[in-house]
Amino acid sequence: MAKPDSNTDESKVPSYELPAVLETLDGTKIDTAADWEAIRRPEILELFRANMYGRKPAEARLPKVDRVGILEQATEALGGQVRRMQFRIHFDSSAARPYVDVLVYLPKEAQSPVPAFLGYNFHGNQTVRDDKDILLPDTWVPSRGTGVINNRPTDASRGSRSSRWEVESICDRGFALVTAYCGDIDPDTDDGFKNGVHALLAPDADTGGPESDGDNWASIATWAWGLSTIRECLAEIPEIDETCVVAFGHSRLGKTALWAGAIDQGFAGVISNNSGCGGAALSRREFGERVEAINRNFPHWFCNRFKEFNGRESELPIDQHMLAALIAPRPLYIASASEDLWADPRGEFLSLKGALPVYQLYDQSLTDRGLEFVEPGESVGQGHLRYHLRPGKHDVTDFDWQRYINFARMNVQAKE
Repeated sequence: MAKPDSNTDESKVPSYELPAVLETLDGTKIDTAADWEAIRRPEILELFRANMYGRKPAEARLPKVDRVGILEQATEALGGQVRRMQFRIHFDSSAARPYVDVLVYLPKEAQSPVPAFLGYNFHGNQTVRDDKDILLPDTWVPSRGTGVINNRPTDASRGSRSSRWEVESICDRGFALVTAYCGDIDPDTDDGFKNGVHALLAPDADTGGPESDGDNWASIATWAWGLSTIRECLAEIPEIDETCVVAFGHSRLGKTALWAGAIDQGFAGVISNNSGCGGAALSRREFGERVEAINRNFPHWFCNRFKEFNGRESELPIDQHMLAALIAPRPLYIASASEDLWADPRGEFLSLKGALPVYQLYDQSLTDRGLEFVEPGESVGQGHLRYHLRPGKHDVTDFDWQRYINFARMNVQAKE
């Protein structure tokens, strides 16, 4: 009998053994930070590229940033509480699109470059706040979004996701919020990778076409590349300290933030909110959304080779504690919601716990009160590692953001 492709019964979690994060494929034990960085970390990165997220095309094929252009600025936005900026990343001056529009909210009184949270939104920058001056995307957006007609956003969509973005709190505490619509990079739909930045890829030098299907990058890896591109472009925005940018993401975009932080060590830290299967949750627990379910429902998120592990999670050469370990020694915050069983809160916590041996190579520890799973409303961790379990459902709330801001204030310092 075939295994079910989802499970929310803890008693049905199989016994499993996680791959040793500090042991190489040939059995070599890793016991220093230098050997982790030189030997095991590159090996794990390659395993994730080959079997899950896929590898980006060769640099010669990737679109290059043509220019960064400021579209609009306001010294008083949201009732005078913050400053606003919008800029556009152009990839090809000979093509009308694709381009990426980036929305930035800044502390009003900042006198020097500030650190920033950088994360995608799901349905367009205008959903972050009911702000008439935020540009509407003119590309495809999911039809399930508020105020969307024929996959195009309308003014009715403004502010429809504002509860997920604590703009005023972020800016009041000395951070900028930087966000962009993920569909500007790659539409979140199984479109055969014909749109977004994929349309700008140069032909492969050997075949004239794409790389082999098995490990070709897919949406999450493309979005992660886009986050890195935006982070690099922040160097042209003098109000932001580009060395102090924290990658943030919720749900599928939490998966993206983790992979972006893994492949781009220029990120000062990573925050994963309710990222679940393919993000922070352990695959081998076979709890909540399983590999087969995510590959069936979202075939464009991961490389094709990942589909070979449908119903065969135990055969994966990696698991998500190893993804969390790739962030070390930088700050990492993983958070869950108590009613979000689909994302496997316990499995997300266990990934953070499983990354601890790598953080300990850098004298970072998870906690001074034990390593037990927490109750709803509680958090655990210290230093560069933290986890919390928020009461409620799959979402981002003020409860989450207040803890993320406190964590970043302790661990990410902008230059004076």
